[in-house]
Amino acid sequence: MRRMDGGVFPCWIGDMDRKDDMRQAPHDLIVFDAACVFCSGFARFMHRHDHAGRFRFVTAQSAFGQALCLRHGLDPMAMTTNIVIAGGAAHVKMRAFAAAMAALGPPWRWLRLMRYLPAGDWLYDRIARNRYRIAGRRDCAVPLPDLRARLIE
Repeated sequence: MRRMDGGVFPCWIGDMDRKDDMRQAPHDLIVFDAACVFCSGFARFMHRHDHAGRFRFVTAQSAFGQALCLRHGLDPMAMTTNIVIAGGAAHVKMRAFAAAMAALGPPWRWLRLMRYLPAGDWLYDRIARNRYRIAGRRDCAVPLPDLRARLIE
């Protein structure tokens, strides 16, 4: 697997190597930057609180993750947002966060209202652009076995 900066990214290779068309996928999907502390923390949070097992996860550094970025008009080398594919619809930025929260039970479901913040995407863009400066890069740790089972590629 290659990192976005061209270096080798030697982690989080999941057990499934499927490239299913997302309309036929049995689960919703979260594409996240595994090198970003915020993004990988979001994936771990979703894994912990998604008790129904609704979501599968894909790192943006994987070939499948990069293909999904391109498919949704995003530069896979810049990866400035998570992609949340829920109910067949793709969401980015604050709407991605809101779609993910809407899928969880209470009390998290109330956070879906953040999609209505007037400056939501503006704030999201500022944090995304500076995320490595704010929190640094993450050397990808091996995920918990149950998270690894939900990781595609």
